[in-house]
Amino acid sequence: MDGSTSSQAGSPGGGPQVAVAVRGDGRGSRRAARWAAACMVPAGGRLALVHVIPPVSFVPSPSGERVPVEKMEREVVEIYAQDRRARAQEVFLPFRRLCARRTVETVVLEGDNVAEALVSYAAESGVRSLVVGSASLTWLRRMLRLRDVPFMVLKTMPSSCNVFVVSRHRVAIKFANLARTSKSNNAKVQSISHKAFSQIQRDWMQDKQSLNNLVDDEIPKYSGKSSLDSCSQVCSSPSTSSNAIKSSESHGRGILGSLGRKTPRREWNKDIDAIGQCKEVRYVALSSVEESQPVGEVATLRKELKDTLMMYDRACENLADAKEKIQILSGECRDDVNKVQDALQREEEFKQAVVDEKTKHLQAVGAVEMAKESFAREAYSKHKAEFVANMVSTEKAKVVDALLSTGKSCRQYSRHEIELATDYFSDAKKIGEGGYGNVYRCTLDHTEVAVKVIQQDSNDKTDEFLREVEILSKLHHPNLVLLLGFCPEIGCLVYEYMENGSLEDQLINNKGQPLHWFLRFQIIFEVSCGLAFLHGTKPEPIVHRDLKPGNILLDKNYVSKIGDVGFAKLISDLVPEGLTEYRDTVIAGTLFYMDPEYQLTGTVRPKSDLYALGVIILQLLTGKRPHGLICSVEDAIEKGILSDILDRSQTDWPIAEAEMLAKLGLRCTALKCRDRPNLESEVLPEMENILSRVTASLKLENIIAPSHFICPILQEVMENPYVAADGHTYEHRAIKAWLKKHEVSPVTNQRLPHRSIIPNHSLHAAIQQWKLRTSF
Repeated sequence: MDGSTSSQAGSPGGGPQVAVAVRGDGRGSRRAARWAAACMVPAGGRLALVHVIPPVSFVPSPSGERVPVEKMEREVVEIYAQDRRARAQEVFLPFRRLCARRTVETVVLEGDNVAEALVSYAAESGVRSLVVGSASLTWLRRMLRLRDVPFMVLKTMPSSCNVFVVSRHRVAIKFANLARTSKSNNAKVQSISHKAFSQIQRDWMQDKQSLNNLVDDEIPKYSGKSSLDSCSQVCSSPSTSSNAIKSSESHGRGILGSLGRKTPRREWNKDIDAIGQCKEVRYVALSSVEESQPVGEVATLRKELKDTLMMYDRACENLADAKEKIQILSGECRDDVNKVQDALQREEEFKQAVVDEKTKHLQAVGAVEMAKESFAREAYSKHKAEFVANMVSTEKAKVVDALLSTGKSCRQYSRHEIELATDYFSDAKKIGEGGYGNVYRCTLDHTEVAVKVIQQDSNDKTDEFLREVEILSKLHHPNLVLLLGFCPEIGCLVYEYMENGSLEDQLINNKGQPLHWFLRFQIIFEVSCGLAFLHGTKPEPIVHRDLKPGNILLDKNYVSKIGDVGFAKLISDLVPEGLTEYRDTVIAGTLFYMDPEYQLTGTVRPKSDLYALGVIILQLLTGKRPHGLICSVEDAIEKGILSDILDRSQTDWPIAEAEMLAKLGLRCTALKCRDRPNLESEVLPEMENILSRVTASLKLENIIAPSHFICPILQEVMENPYVAADGHTYEHRAIKAWLKKHEVSPVTNQRLPHRSIIPNHSLHAAIQQWKLRTSF
């Protein structure tokens, strides 16, 4: 048994003499605490509340698993046990309120058996009285041997401690041996009503007051027999409240009578000591009352009670046998009734089943006739569909063969080659996904490529696939993604791999280093060149219809290329020659980049792509998403605060050129196509002018390198940048020499988690591109 107490109950120096066993639920514990506070402990006195919890056998893990204490470290188990004992203190909160105006000490015990824990506590702490609550306390319960905690405490408590079991109407008492010379627990258990106990307690208080008023020279001689030992049978049998009151009266007379006889002074002192023991626990005086009934009459009553209980036991046994027989007969009757009801129900079900089967038979005959007719029609339809499918397959095969014959650099791959290269389309190889399907990075013909796979369950994607192959196989431009091959079996397109991903990854999703403002000027110029090539294709101009940052890809040198022309339209295939617009019933593209006039009327022109180009220009300047961007830039230009909305990742923007480019972007985003500038004759010359001015300004400023190109250690432009564990980029030779002598970061001065360094390829490419431009 292990215990945790707020103070040592019963310790020398004035510890509590009364302890109450409590539990968190049930009214018995509350009744016991209330009774002990009212009857056992005066106002201002001290009372101990005892609560027993089971010992720690396991410790819960963070995942909810119960780990035995044998497998846990001793410190962890001790911490968990202390936490359990602290939480167990919450049980005492309602009982503290019941014990108002009294000093309450709390005791938490650990033990598998509650009764044994309470008995051990009483023996070790030295408390004089233990109060236990009981929801039901009757002689019948104990005769039937329904053992509960109060019963086991009464049975096993040694004679050194008084035990009170408080039920709703009565109090069961087991008195201690006041002499404490014997450790046997053969003391009798006595029962008394609450009313009788209160009356006896009041009589004892009156007797005590009378004794205190006597003068020493008026103390009569005492016969030598302690009054405390002469009243051991005051509650020896279950008596009524009136008998208890009579016993209390005889008790008072017995004490006063004994005091009327002359007694030597030392014997009187002994009697006073006995009464002093009664003072420690008020009810001990009850054991000093002499039995008002003769011994013979008590024995007769006990014998009658025993006979009555034996008769009651036999009656209970007979009643149990009778109930068992009645239950057996009732069960047999219920089984027979259920069998009859089941038989009747099955009969009704069989009759209904016969009617249903007849109806189904007639319906089946009619269905067979209809099936014969439909089978003939389906056979004809199937034959017709197979014929049409064969024709379509033949036409598609002709188209593919024609594509292969016209595109010299476009190769046809087999399904097996694609599956081997992509590890059967494993997620480890996947680098992107969208409405069209997934994109995988792999190697084909010793070349790193990107394979776009159209979704297998999208039959409407086949035309888009063939259109993209048809368009890209004919187009070759430095600012268009190069189509290396395709696989018609599973709808795969094989592109050249773009190391720096899409413009959306670099600009919006913040993947990699922020783009330098000069690169942004050059990217928009390259995109405009690629778009002008599509619009100027002879003999048929091509409209992309889905131009956006996600479809602008960047290679290892940050050269931009337009991709994903699956939505592109060959205008001459749909309208008469000489017209540069057509009406489409299916709107294609991406919201915020789609031409408003195209959305409203379905009419698409080459200038429809100019709207998306204008939105991309504004995004490159601000680094923001397209929602509400046009209005924000217009307001900034009108108020002269364009520099406030420029991308804050770049601090050295050329404001004049940025404003020129922003105004050009706003012109491209005009709501009507006729208000937008011409790409070939207006947009490209304006962009060339802006780019030349920016390049000239860089040369005039003696080519000041961006701050992120400078090594923090050497303070010069890096040749071979490497990233250290602190996230900063350094020149390779400088950081390698630093790590040989130091374990902290050169920038943050904090300890590095490791000394590994990796090359920064994207920054290296940006530096090389910057050096290339500054060499002009």
